[in-house]
Amino acid sequence: MYRYFENLVNPFAPYDGATPPNTLWAYMKTHYGPFKKWMVWLAVTGVMVALIETGLIFYTGRVVDLMSSSAPESFWATHGIELLLAALFILILRPIAIVANKFFLEQTLAGNMQEQVRWRAHKHLLGQSLSFFQNDFAGRLSNRVMQLGGAVEDSTYMFFEAIFYATTYVLSAMLILGAVDWRLSLPLGIWLVLYVAYVRHISARVAIASEKWSDARSLVNGRVVDAYANIESVKLFAQGQGEERYVLFAMRRLRLRFMRFLRLMTELSFGLNILNGLLITGVLGPALWLWTQGVISVGEVAAASALTVRLNGMSGWIMWVTIRLFEHFGVIREGLRSIAVPHELTDVPNAPALLINKGEIRFDALTHHYGKGKGGLDNVTITVKPGEKVGLVGRSGAGKSSLVNLLMRFRDPEGGRIEIDGQDVSKVTQDSLRGQIGMVTQDSSLLHRSVRANILYGRPDASEAQMIAAATRAEAQEFIATLEDPQGRKGYNAQVGERGVKLSGGQRQRVAIARVMLKDAPILVLDEATSALDSEVEAAIQKTLYGMMEGKTVIAIAHRLSTIAQMDRIIVLDEGRVIEDGTHDELLGAKGTYAGLWDRQSGGFLAEE
Repeated sequence: MYRYFENLVNPFAPYDGATPPNTLWAYMKTHYGPFKKWMVWLAVTGVMVALIETGLIFYTGRVVDLMSSSAPESFWATHGIELLLAALFILILRPIAIVANKFFLEQTLAGNMQEQVRWRAHKHLLGQSLSFFQNDFAGRLSNRVMQLGGAVEDSTYMFFEAIFYATTYVLSAMLILGAVDWRLSLPLGIWLVLYVAYVRHISARVAIASEKWSDARSLVNGRVVDAYANIESVKLFAQGQGEERYVLFAMRRLRLRFMRFLRLMTELSFGLNILNGLLITGVLGPALWLWTQGVISVGEVAAASALTVRLNGMSGWIMWVTIRLFEHFGVIREGLRSIAVPHELTDVPNAPALLINKGEIRFDALTHHYGKGKGGLDNVTITVKPGEKVGLVGRSGAGKSSLVNLLMRFRDPEGGRIEIDGQDVSKVTQDSLRGQIGMVTQDSSLLHRSVRANILYGRPDASEAQMIAAATRAEAQEFIATLEDPQGRKGYNAQVGERGVKLSGGQRQRVAIARVMLKDAPILVLDEATSALDSEVEAAIQKTLYGMMEGKTVIAIAHRLSTIAQMDRIIVLDEGRVIEDGTHDELLGAKGTYAGLWDRQSGGFLAEE
């Protein structure tokens, strides 16, 4: 039974994947689609439960009147069948209605909606560009994803479990009191108007305070996670106290905003008690007066009293729920600042996959200044022939990494185009483009998973033998065999820690190289791929890398010129322009920038050459 209601909605079902709306109600409605028909049943069962509850209170008044009008010795004989039927209703039909409502409310709605929200938010964020993540805290983004799911689900849950139920309860209570005497329903109606007006007034302020509180909470989370993720730098530079101050400032602001929120809660409690006092005196006073006039019975006074006391308790609950709703609305609005952001880089409609025939790369009049008018690349035209190995050389800021990032389409160029085998990289799917390029960077971060999972990331369908062969070629097999994590997992099953912190820089780099070797893409990009390795390991891996380059188109960035001296061509960049292009010997003979850089390299490299 549980599983049936849990599986009425699949929170991970495919959806259109469009950018989420950036307004509250429009965003929430996008998540209600799969739940619509079940919400109808949720509403029906909720009305039934509310009517049953108010009906029971009314019937309690009838029982009081029956007791007042009957002698004890004849009470059961006269009213026994009616009371038996009432008992059967309470024992059987009432639980069925309540359980049906709970199944739809908890198993179908609560069990699925927050995961649907989180999954879609996470999926959308994964499609954002690198610059999007570089401009925000990873901790703040993850906090917004997690909070958003709970806020959307809980606000919807509260609407049906409290607001919808309470509205039905109050309206049915007014009908019951009106049936007793219209003068009893009048004060309840006045109280309801005042109550709604007060809730609306205070809730608007709560929504604003909640959004600010949520924003401050996300900032604290982001700064805390930032410190933990970079704990090595914190320790190396003895910046523990600096990090304390950095987070303390955010925590003080969080406390201030939380205190402002709590002030509203105190103000709310005060106003609510005044309204409830008006409710009790406004209904019970007239009820007693009508009884003294002989207009209503003792049982009807008892029913009116029970309804009023129940509403008194319920009003506080509804007020709290309403405030929580608006608190959630603030959280949702704060989360939408990150979630409802269109993707900066998107595939063109019906984009085809990149097809590699030869592996020729052409940079045609490529210009990119990062929106600043200077820096980056300026009208660069380069053709890398199929199977050609090209080295990129230049001072820091010359444009080497910009060229590679544009090739990988981490950004789109401001001018010019990039073609691979005649196909504009901006017109093919991003996944197919990156799937055909193997890239090893200077700082290859690993996933907080096992060594096996990190290597297989390059090719998930590879066999165990292929994975081990790649690790062996990358000179990683020997150290992997010695690994053991605190949980006792060994070798390829050992966890490497967040960003691979449990491994040395050289070990991380070798795992990253093994991952790219296993990928075996037709185009290879090396960005200081061996800079983290010691000389002995570097020499061994250089031979492996040269072997891996066979039959591939290669672009290699290196500051250590000896690592690219054997390339087919070397291109020298300076201030975003190509200033030299030729073989190692040709560039040395030209006695230009490259020759000057080579002369300034350590004597060891020259001796080796």
